[in-house]
Amino acid sequence: MDPDSQITSIAHVIQLAVAPVFLLAGVAAFTGVISNRLGRIVDRARHLEAQVRGASIVRADEIRAALKNLAKRARLANRAMTLCVSCAVMICSDIVVLFISTLTGVGLSGLVATVFVFAMLLLIAGLLHFLREVYLATRFLRIGGPDSQADAQAIETPPPPPPA
Repeated sequence: MDPDSQITSIAHVIQLAVAPVFLLAGVAAFTGVISNRLGRIVDRARHLEAQVRGASIVRADEIRAALKNLAKRARLANRAMTLCVSCAVMICSDIVVLFISTLTGVGLSGLVATVFVFAMLLLIAGLLHFLREVYLATRFLRIGGPDSQADAQAIETPPPPPPA
């Protein structure tokens, strides 16, 4: 292979690698989001663990339930992070295979496609785990504190009729 055609081939591979690099940037941004959520989960769990020692029995049970929910959310966020980082590794591997294929002249298009599809499956799984974590976070969300629920019930429930 003459040097000019090899340079042209490498330039073409660089052009082909641009799309996966943009995808890699998106996955990296998403892993940052997951990492921040995981950090907040850990901080909240530490805060609640410190409160459980001096809490009443009823409050301690509420805190333990919240900690159980946080543990489940942390597992989901951790899995989402693992899947997304695995996706990023597969995207990088795909770029490497593109270059190896060009430099060696061996047709690895089937491998490139397979690695890319596998990377997308990992990303989909990571997004689904993230979605589940967000669902759990909002499912047990209580806005306004414990008194707001009692106030809402009082508003919804009409007062009993006066005794006759």
